Amino acid sequence: MPFTLATWNINSIRLRESIVCKLLTEQAPDILCLQECKSPVEKIPTEGFAALGYTHMIARGQKGYNGVAILSKLPLEDVGDRDFAGLGHARHVAGRLENGVVIHNFYVPAGGDVPDRDVNEKFGQKLDYLTQMRDWFLDETPRRSILVGDLNIAPREDDVWSHQQLLKVVSHTPVEVEHLAQAQDAGGWVDITRKDIPEGALFSWWSYRARDWSAADKGRRLDHVWATPDIAGAGHSSRILREARGWAKPSDHAPVLAEFDL
Repeated sequence: MPFTLATWNINSIRLRESIVCKLLTEQAPDILCLQECKSPVEKIPTEGFAALGYTHMIARGQKGYNGVAILSKLPLEDVGDRDFAGLGHARHVAGRLENGVVIHNFYVPAGGDVPDRDVNEKFGQKLDYLTQMRDWFLDETPRRSILVGDLNIAPREDDVWSHQQLLKVVSHTPVEVEHLAQAQDAGGWVDITRKDIPEGALFSWWSYRARDWSAADKGRRLDHVWATPDIAGAGHSSRILREARGWAKPSDHAPVLAEFDL
């Protein structure tokens, strides 16, 4: 069952319903995982998505913050969520396709502005969240699984516009990169995007603060597609839809896509 999967931090699904529909129309992924939906589940505008063929949705939401949703053309069973670090946030949901593949949609905490847990509670929460992800993967050894989402960390030197200038900036600090690597290693997760595009600068996020985000190109690769080793070989054709960052009323993230022959 081949399918195309996309992941996108949409930064308000209700405010940006039109560009979600644009993506679904123009790229037609079979599955779209959204983060930072900022909406209670019952207020997600599902009618427009259903009209485009996305008749299946599982989601976790809360008013104004966080929120994750999986829109799908394919039947999808809700298999739950995890509240890592006990934050009470809607940051994870998982669905199982009819072929048994489980899709995990994550929105890892951003971590605030100061990379020091002693003075910034949010940074400590981010590290704790990643640690509990690691422990879960160690305990349960995921199989036939895909993990996507805004993980809020750019792990490689070429995942940021300037490695040296961002070493002390939240999202690229060594302690965050190490915590993410431990979570990835615990599940044996393969970075599908970098498997397909092993070399060169690759970004999925550009700050709203830049006057001309494209010309400045001070990006970071915060959005990821991973798969367990037993199905990683089926993943291919990864790409980041950079153009979406320039759409009307854009998110500051661009969608990341990959295809799987399963």
